[in-house]
Amino acid sequence: MAAGNQDRIVSSLRDKEASPFTPGTPVPPELFVGRSHQIESLQRSAQQACSGRQENVFLAGDRGIGKSSLAHFLRELCAKRFGMIGVHAVLTEVDCLEEMTRRIFDQLLKAAHTQPWFDRIRGLFGKYVKDVGLFGVSVTFAPPERDLRSLVREFPAALNNVWRKMGDQKRGLLIVLDDINGLACKKVFADWYKSFVDHVATQGWETPVLMMLCGVPEVRDTLSDLQPSLMRIFHVVDIERLSDEDVADFFRQAFHRKNVAVDADAVRTMMHFSSGLPALMHEIGDAAYWLDTDGRIDRHDAVGGIASAAEEVGRKYLDPRVYRAIRSERYRAILGKVASSVRRGQFTKRQVEEKLNAQEKRVFGNFLRRMRDLGVIEPDPERGRGSYRFVNRIFPVYISMQSRA
Repeated sequence: MAAGNQDRIVSSLRDKEASPFTPGTPVPPELFVGRSHQIESLQRSAQQACSGRQENVFLAGDRGIGKSSLAHFLRELCAKRFGMIGVHAVLTEVDCLEEMTRRIFDQLLKAAHTQPWFDRIRGLFGKYVKDVGLFGVSVTFAPPERDLRSLVREFPAALNNVWRKMGDQKRGLLIVLDDINGLACKKVFADWYKSFVDHVATQGWETPVLMMLCGVPEVRDTLSDLQPSLMRIFHVVDIERLSDEDVADFFRQAFHRKNVAVDADAVRTMMHFSSGLPALMHEIGDAAYWLDTDGRIDRHDAVGGIASAAEEVGRKYLDPRVYRAIRSERYRAILGKVASSVRRGQFTKRQVEEKLNAQEKRVFGNFLRRMRDLGVIEPDPERGRGSYRFVNRIFPVYISMQSRA
């Protein structure tokens, strides 16, 4: 790279403010787009909860679709519009009820820590609430295992006691159990949740709580199999991919917040490779933002951003879940040939088979099943039998890059 170009890029980076994009974290409310139908439905559930009844919502959607961002947005909305206090318990890799319960009350204590009525809540948890951070700026809940097991059994009563201690300070509770994919495959969780709902109903308590579970659609089906009567409890809210219009609006708004212009063809390019998934929108937008050197995102910046985002997404997802899982050199060779056959994220079995040798053809069926199980590809029923598509358009970009390396 010429010295002049290097100096210009260094100067541009020095002058840039923080990126408006937040890859890997929930979308800030001011950049939330779309989902008006789902938000309206969730607001109705929140209103019902504030009237003194328990509401149960299952927020279902594929990975990267924006479940956590919607839950975060709803928590902010419910606090402002309905006077609720929100708890967002992330349960990634949690596989037992004790840790789930600890995280719920830990987050509840953290949410209440700055409230004038916090001491009333703290008193319920006794010596197991500890001040943490410099000058005790936060708290943590760390009871012994024995007491956690009791808290699991007494969860409805404990939640009701917390609510009563709040008095008239808040109108209701929003409890989000996010990323329950590991926990919800266990029958003990399905049985516990059904028991919790039944207990609240039979006691006649007016505990205004909205419980919202977030998971992939397969988790919802698993819960239904484990406890057939459970899914009748839930109001299911499905999240689909964002429309092209919503994705384009998102990019224009995000760059505008930092006074960065964006060309129409750059928006179209980033929109295409985002696949309607907020996780990819933020990865691509963030990469393009930092590549830009003149305060204007053109198609060159967009293409560079897509390549950088593909590397980042590939390292986060495909490397640990795919490349380490398929050690066969034959499978890796097939994967590269699949990527080279893709048009707009789609391919047919016949297209790929034309590029395979005899040995690769013999294992191709098993390869496709493995890729489906790993969440890399899915059938494309609209194009007919033997048609497939990658779950997003970034995956084949990364795979092609790896094949050429």
